[in-house]
Amino acid sequence: MQPNYQHEVFETEAGIAKLRECFRHELSAVETYQIALKSVTHVGLHHTLQELLVSHHRRADHLRVRIGLQGGEPPSGAGVWGAFAKAVQLGADLLGDRVAIGALEQGEDRGMKLYTEGIEGCDASTRTFIVMELLPEQQRTHELCRMLKSLVNAPN
Repeated sequence: MQPNYQHEVFETEAGIAKLRECFRHELSAVETYQIALKSVTHVGLHHTLQELLVSHHRRADHLRVRIGLQGGEPPSGAGVWGAFAKAVQLGADLLGDRVAIGALEQGEDRGMKLYTEGIEGCDASTRTFIVMELLPEQQRTHELCRMLKSLVNAPN
């Protein structure tokens, strides 16, 4: 039985496309958390937002390297998602911590969906990278964001 090289090339191209999409999401998250950090004065919120920022920045770095190793070129920016995320976060910042944290949680929800949907068409190496390295950290930041939401929604 002959190997299907055309199928392997397609899977690799799909993998690179998925990694590029994940990279843009992580750049968008980094930009969004940087904006959120500028407006938060609560020390506990600030510390957790900083932790979230570092996690997303680390994932962006890992993705940049991975895309290059697979022969792809990392995107130069977050694209439309970055601009949208900035606009949402800036609007939320004007309306207070609750709305801002709600907007951040929606971004984390998008990240969960990104790392769990549409990876079947990627090559095995990319699927493993997403499931074993990116997804667990996305789950952790998603949970951290939920905890922030509980904190800001708690009665004083």
